[in-house]
Amino acid sequence: MANVEQKTVEDDEAGMRLDRWFKVHYPDLAFGALQKLLRTGQVRVDGGRAKSETRLEAGQTVRIPPMAAASVLEKGPMTARTIRNQSDEEALKRMILFEDKKVLVLNKPAGLAVQGGSGLNRHIDGMLEALRNAKGEKPRLVHRIDRDTSGILVVARTRGAAQKLTGSFRTRDTQKTYWALVKGVPKKREGRISTWLLKEQTPDGDKMRVCKHGEPDADHAVSDYRVIQVAGHQLSWLEMEPVTGRTHQLRVHAAHMGNPILGDPKYFEDDPNWEFPGGMQKKLHLHARRIVIPHPDGGVINVTASLPPHMVQSWNLLGFKESDADTEE
Repeated sequence: MANVEQKTVEDDEAGMRLDRWFKVHYPDLAFGALQKLLRTGQVRVDGGRAKSETRLEAGQTVRIPPMAAASVLEKGPMTARTIRNQSDEEALKRMILFEDKKVLVLNKPAGLAVQGGSGLNRHIDGMLEALRNAKGEKPRLVHRIDRDTSGILVVARTRGAAQKLTGSFRTRDTQKTYWALVKGVPKKREGRISTWLLKEQTPDGDKMRVCKHGEPDADHAVSDYRVIQVAGHQLSWLEMEPVTGRTHQLRVHAAHMGNPILGDPKYFEDDPNWEFPGGMQKKLHLHARRIVIPHPDGGVINVTASLPPHMVQSWNLLGFKESDADTEE
């Protein structure tokens, strides 16, 4: 039949409910319309009928009828892999959460670097060449997030906007909110972590360590956190806000508390008495969820970024709901 699509369930979508999967891939498809498609057997999983609550498995095939296929929104789930065959311009446009003549706010996929480095062929800074304006101006980075961290990244479209946005980050006139899934449960439900951090060279690249005040080249780092939800006293969903902006700050501070972030290749130390939860991917579970920052022309930019697929999968497995955060977004 014309326009019928067959979509394969990705590894990072395993465990996702079918209705949630449709919400991610086809956000314009109304709930009632989806129910009708399911009742009439037009939506099928591996050729068989399915229900809203059907849990998907990696590698399964979902039949998409024309009504649903027509509602597809190109800003569907993104990973560094799914944009691999797209042009820089196409990939960046899929990431855009907010844009005007002065500012872009992107939802960066996990695994895509912000700037170049050894062995990196693609990164946001290089991709921005594709968005030069009529005057030849290339959009400018005004801050960074780690390669394995997903979420909010602010980009300036003009030199003047870059100066003002950079100033807002420097003077801490910006609210940055991150979501993290960590091992264990912090002793306090909310608190502030204040340490000194020092960068060290290791065989695995640069790594930060907590050090004493007064050590040469040490920087003061401060982070706030609160526990949103706990899963069986084994895992905690944290909301974290960096007061300062040091390299790997939240990752180091979480580990310093004794609650390292799941999937962190640098700061999560193996524990023979603790097993990584089944069904979850060993990717960094840290997401730049929201930013509130003054706009260069006045007013405020307030943007929220949806979770990456691997964290959606973990939230589904743990029964977490984004509304549990109970914050104004």
